[in-house]
Amino acid sequence: MITAQALTERLGALGEVGVRPDGVWRLAWTEEDAATRAWFEKQAAGTGLRPARDPAGSLWACPDAEPPWWGVGSHLDSVRGGGRFDGPLGVAAGFEIATAAPRPVAVISFADEEGARFNTPTFGSKALAGRLDLSAVLARRDDDGVSLFDAMSAAGVDAAAIADAPRWLDQLAGFIEVHIDQTTELARAGVPVGVVSSLAARTRFEIALTGRADHAGTTPPAERRDALAAAARLIVGAEDLAATGADAEAEGSAARDAGASALDGDHAPLTVTASRIITKPNAPTTIAAEVHLWIDARAPSFAAIDAWRSRLDALVRELESRTGVGIDIVVASRSDPREFSGELRAALSRATEQLLGRAAPELVCFAGHDAGVLAERVPAAMLLVRNPTGISHSPEETVSLGDAAIAARVVERALELVG
Repeated sequence: MITAQALTERLGALGEVGVRPDGVWRLAWTEEDAATRAWFEKQAAGTGLRPARDPAGSLWACPDAEPPWWGVGSHLDSVRGGGRFDGPLGVAAGFEIATAAPRPVAVISFADEEGARFNTPTFGSKALAGRLDLSAVLARRDDDGVSLFDAMSAAGVDAAAIADAPRWLDQLAGFIEVHIDQTTELARAGVPVGVVSSLAARTRFEIALTGRADHAGTTPPAERRDALAAAARLIVGAEDLAATGADAEAEGSAARDAGASALDGDHAPLTVTASRIITKPNAPTTIAAEVHLWIDARAPSFAAIDAWRSRLDALVRELESRTGVGIDIVVASRSDPREFSGELRAALSRATEQLLGRAAPELVCFAGHDAGVLAERVPAAMLLVRNPTGISHSPEETVSLGDAAIAARVVERALELVG
């Protein structure tokens, strides 16, 4: 039987790779990322699976059987200053499931799921699904000016072969991802696991604000072109527009009336987050000349996001006129809402009923995940594990490995039930 102790040992073997005082730093295509690969390959060998690397750099632990196999797993990279469970929990659980499952199971750790270094979220799964604009993506640069192409090459991945990645997807009959819940919904419901019915629509905007550097003390307010002040107004305005937009409220009501989720009543129909900001010259006595800003918007469908974007464009025009700062907005990434396989969701529900005496609740997930990308190509599903605090992407994230062991056993049983 899959136990909390087994998961503790697997995660413990990952050790302190990338762990700093301010959290976990395992960005894609780095030395820390390479160290997680070594852990993955050791886990695969200990489980009797054959380690492999697909053309996009995702790690596979393959069974000694003819494909197609069922796939389980998640990712090993992190955000800057992240936690220990977002991603690795699903990979560790995957190895336990592969050991116990009644049929051949492959464990997968997708490359660069977080996209923290090059703004390339769910890179590995998108490569499998054939959804990457490779020329544009490979040209992206990190904060040090290193291109993704060069970073992947240094990590031993031939970027010219990424287009061949979709062929690997033919080896999968389907895919199930175990992941820490990134809300308190399951904790408040008093249940250890929940089945994800669908993923929300997601759009990430990259915004460049261009003003003029000048002296902080001697420049009169009327003569300033302060990019940072304009960015501050834009951030607050973007959040206010999300909170008060009538279109967003209507979209949320429609989604709830349609019964999209058993637990999403506390979710706002549209969430907007200013997630990152870079300012230049970033000097204490100088008015900011440039600001680079990222804003993340999520909703059950694109209707709410697009309506909010229209209102944001009107705010941008007003701010440009009032501040003299140029503001340019581009869409950095856009992920479709994705419903998961009804058959797999039913199997997971039946498995929890058999193991726990009650069916797992279903919920809409407002985070992006590799399982959601694969769901457009193969049957896919997600099972979330209760998170008492709801905190994620932070060193404070936590989960009971007893709950995680239950989740792994549920997936194991569901693989017995599914056709």
